[in-house]
Amino acid sequence: MLRPKRLNRLRLIYNEYSSQFWVLVLGTFIDRLGGALMFPFFTLYITRKFGVGMTTVGVIFGLFSIASVIGSMFGGALTDRMGRKSMVIFGLVFSALTSILMGVVNTIEAFFIVTGAVGLLANVAGPAQQAMVADLLPEPKRAQGFGIIRVVANLSVTLGPMIGGLLITQSYLWLFIADAITSLITAVIVYAVLEETRPSTPEDMPEQTIGQTFAGYRDVLRDGAFLWFLGASALMVLVYMQMNSTLAVYLRDSHGVPEQWFGYILSLNAAMVVLFQFPLMRWIEKFRPMTMMVVGTLLYALGFGMYGFTTTYVMFLLAMVIITIGEMLVSPVGQALVAQFAPEAMRGRYMAVFGFSWVIPSAIGPLLAGLVMDNADPRWVWYGAGIIGVVAAAAFALLERWVGRSQWDTVSARLDVMDLLERGEITAVAAHQRLEAIKDGSWAAIAKSSAKSTERRYVRIRVSDALSGAMKYDLQLPLAVVNIVLTHGGRLSDDLAHLDLASLGEILAGGMGGQTVSKRDNGDDETVEVSVE
Repeated sequence: MLRPKRLNRLRLIYNEYSSQFWVLVLGTFIDRLGGALMFPFFTLYITRKFGVGMTTVGVIFGLFSIASVIGSMFGGALTDRMGRKSMVIFGLVFSALTSILMGVVNTIEAFFIVTGAVGLLANVAGPAQQAMVADLLPEPKRAQGFGIIRVVANLSVTLGPMIGGLLITQSYLWLFIADAITSLITAVIVYAVLEETRPSTPEDMPEQTIGQTFAGYRDVLRDGAFLWFLGASALMVLVYMQMNSTLAVYLRDSHGVPEQWFGYILSLNAAMVVLFQFPLMRWIEKFRPMTMMVVGTLLYALGFGMYGFTTTYVMFLLAMVIITIGEMLVSPVGQALVAQFAPEAMRGRYMAVFGFSWVIPSAIGPLLAGLVMDNADPRWVWYGAGIIGVVAAAAFALLERWVGRSQWDTVSARLDVMDLLERGEITAVAAHQRLEAIKDGSWAAIAKSSAKSTERRYVRIRVSDALSGAMKYDLQLPLAVVNIVLTHGGRLSDDLAHLDLASLGEILAGGMGGQTVSKRDNGDDETVEVSVE
């Protein structure tokens, strides 16, 4: 029974997010419960039913990944073009249909065909679901929001393997049927309750054609910082995905761990996320996101590497504890960083391209691991995972260094403009134009999520004819720029050189408490209207 204090804390957390976000959370829980019933036993199902080795399993995962690339790319573009809700429903319905097909085919050749269809159709909804989270939450809340999504997903995983273990005692087919049912239930909830979250196109901006929407992927692929982050993430996922593709067979064949005991290992992973993910996300808010990516990836390297030299079940559990701590650091932070990279109108396409960090490892990871396990000492799978994890952590650390350098380059350029303004060599208008031209480099985009957002305030100066009321000048400048002019002298603009700066300072001093408006006759047949916005 929950204590009143804890119940109040949960109520406060609930009220921090919109009801639409919680509907999305509920849908995620139901849908992921179906997947959690099946996928932990997927490798075991293939090897047992079709009598194939891990190399063949690796080829199947590779085919699935290649099909997922195509499906995800279409899904990302159509998410930005047609909306999030329709793509989520489409993906859920086809996921249900293809899941049933996977459970009823009886030949490995037919299973290959169905696998391609699953990857192509069932993954079109991935970018839409992630874009929805970014749409529904403000930037400071996104990492926590993705953390909540992970909590409910892992709550599903906590229950899924145990329920799945009971179902496979009757028939593996029940796993696929259960997955289809949960997908259809989620589709009904999304259709009936969830609203479309796609940002509306500004009136002065024409709607993109289908061709222009797909051409937008060129802009994503030109974002150098994002591509580096994508590469580092792919190396990290190459290590992580061995948990769901290789670890079960390795523990069964090399250490005699029963399938049910492996389910307990996965349940430990999921239970830790459910219990500790959200408090951990609250605690790490004060740290730089990329630093958390480095630490989490190093924990991956340690945890997966341990499976190569440990031999007892207790140590297998300890390794999973270490892996899970790393997972709780990198997964929500990584997704929030992708949302930070992406312009609002391109979130679906950025999310789709970020899917490559999973698709590429899925295409080659199980295959490489299968080749090692079938032809060499299987412990080298885990030694290699440790090495790759260290390389991925180094890549994130290098990106963090470039982020800092880019930030300082931007700050330095802006300080140079402010220095010219203080010396009176340029007007406030010219300074504002130069500052607007100095854009944060793409390397600095991810640094914004770690900084406390501050509201930028502006001074609006309207000068109109005192007799006719006709507007003569309408100028908007950052408050910081205007303050430099008032403090050090100088000019707002050539057109307002006659304006009494002392009077302007008095007006601003009286209006700093909020969005107030002051008017004053300039004594020159002009009315000056000043507002702090």
